[in-house]
Amino acid sequence: MLDQFSTMMRLTIIATCVLFKVFLSSFAFASNLNPEKILDSVDDLYRSNTSYGTLTLSVTTTNWQRTLTLEQWSKGDDRHLIRVLKPKKEKGLTTLRVDNNVWNYMPKVKRVVKIPSSMMASSWMGSHFTNDDLVKQSRMVKDYTFSITYEGEREEKNIVEISCYPKKDAAVVWGKVEVIVYRDDFIPLHIIYYDEDLQLSRTLNFTNIQMMSGKMMPTQMSMIPVDEPGESTAIQWKKIQFDLPINDDFFSLRNLQQ
Repeated sequence: MLDQFSTMMRLTIIATCVLFKVFLSSFAFASNLNPEKILDSVDDLYRSNTSYGTLTLSVTTTNWQRTLTLEQWSKGDDRHLIRVLKPKKEKGLTTLRVDNNVWNYMPKVKRVVKIPSSMMASSWMGSHFTNDDLVKQSRMVKDYTFSITYEGEREEKNIVEISCYPKKDAAVVWGKVEVIVYRDDFIPLHIIYYDEDLQLSRTLNFTNIQMMSGKMMPTQMSMIPVDEPGESTAIQWKKIQFDLPINDDFFSLRNLQQ
């Protein structure tokens, strides 16, 4: 009986040591990940020092469908310009961001309207993307506290999940944002948004990963709102180029109206 007890104790100790080593190994592996770097890579996925691209934005609602063709320019973190090319009815509608200022130009009435910060969470052109989504005024690293909350297999994909909660003074509307990326290259798979009551609000899905301008990226994004079943907005990148020479004065109110 004593020998049997001793054998069981030895096996228990060995099993405990093995589990402890596995835990330490997993912890060390996870600690090598830099969530700040991952979030910055997601925020900067479609831009570099400068960028230029063309894309389509397709909106599906319960009552109508439409597709816009857009061109966009960006420089650094604080300059962005988006102009509608098609259809003819909306051609020339333009959104400009410089620093924390955002303007819309409406060519039919030849009017420039400054967008107040309170309207950054409002719909852009009737889509399920907001003004902030399109011009990227907020940044996750700047406006949220964050940590890695999951790493491993999920739905047969090796992923990393980062949970973000807004800082007290951040001008954001979300109560929580979950960023889910592929573990090997940090390309985003989903971004999940929760409201102030931590209820699921919308999901941004990334698909169709291709090489564009020397960078692997999802060429399609789909925004799915929770409270509007059957509705969505899809962005399809047609072309994108990085690090082209673009002067600062390109992002001006004068150019906004051209």
